[in-house]
Amino acid sequence: MLGKPRAPEDVIRVAPQDGARGVRPGERLRVRVPDGRLESVKVVRSQDAEQTEVRGRIAADGTSWRPDDDRLGLAARYTVDVVALDGDGDRSARHTTFTTFVPEKRFIGYVTPEDRSTVGTGMIVSLEFNREIEDRAAVERAVRVTAQPAVEVRPHWFGRSRLDFRPEEYWKPGTRVTVALGLRDVEAAPGVYGLQHKTFSFTVGRSQVSLVDAARHTMQVRRDGDLLATVPITAGSPKNTTYNGKMVVSEMLELTRMNGATVGFRKADGKGEYDIPDVPHAMRLTSSGTFLHGNYWADDVFGRANVSHGCVGLRDVRGGASDTPAGWFFDRSLVGDVIEVVHSKDKQVAPDNGLGGWNMTWKEWTAAPAE
Repeated sequence: MLGKPRAPEDVIRVAPQDGARGVRPGERLRVRVPDGRLESVKVVRSQDAEQTEVRGRIAADGTSWRPDDDRLGLAARYTVDVVALDGDGDRSARHTTFTTFVPEKRFIGYVTPEDRSTVGTGMIVSLEFNREIEDRAAVERAVRVTAQPAVEVRPHWFGRSRLDFRPEEYWKPGTRVTVALGLRDVEAAPGVYGLQHKTFSFTVGRSQVSLVDAARHTMQVRRDGDLLATVPITAGSPKNTTYNGKMVVSEMLELTRMNGATVGFRKADGKGEYDIPDVPHAMRLTSSGTFLHGNYWADDVFGRANVSHGCVGLRDVRGGASDTPAGWFFDRSLVGDVIEVVHSKDKQVAPDNGLGGWNMTWKEWTAAPAE
């Protein structure tokens, strides 16, 4: 007489258990048989309206299966389908499901530059996180920046909420840079998990590096090493000098408003020392408010005197025009271009003020490991 068939749950053991909810990140997905052998295991993760098959492997003895990546995705539903032979050679199948922990706290990284953009040779990949990162090493491991043609790209942390990447020297024109964010479900601080899992890329255009000499009141514009033009400028006045150092264009605006009150230049009544509603051809150089921009309100100063509140000014007309020095330069610039200021009676710009990381040596950039 044939014996009673064994129940599937007795033949095939799956952890987490069938129907489990809120499975925590530290738990492990495992499939095993006490005797017999596994024939097939299929695991599907449903997360963020996407279904992904979880890759794994059956052990050589056929008695267990484990995923290639031990981390369970958060806020996900897993389905597990297993076929196995028991010790008597009888085939059995089991279907189980479980759901994972849904965290209340998430973090994301705001990335510079934009996907599919063409940038200048000085672009630095920068991630600004919306929360402080306690486990910086875990987050750093989850971000990968690669280049083609290949070049070594290394990370550097500024505090606990910003992570930048750059090569030792400026990027070579034509380089394609790929940024892979594997931040989803990475625990950056107790109970705080990442959201992003995406890849994007950008291309490095031609090389343009411009040298502003604050003492000579000039800017030399070089394209791929060749001098395109020497443009007369006005830099920061003796009272409000311009930073020295290498700065990278991070934003380009055809027209913008500049109010001194927003960057600390206030009169006794609290109003800004200046409030210009239509500054043309403005290119941001620092997060603290340094711009290179067109100037239509100053007369007979370009190439002769420094009168600004710290910005670099080029002659322009109200509303902007392409045939002015400012318009000419704006039309030939990219986000990621380098502007270097020398001979100003000011300190060097801080490396975390805008994309100022080029002001650090490679030894300084690579010195501090993530913690």
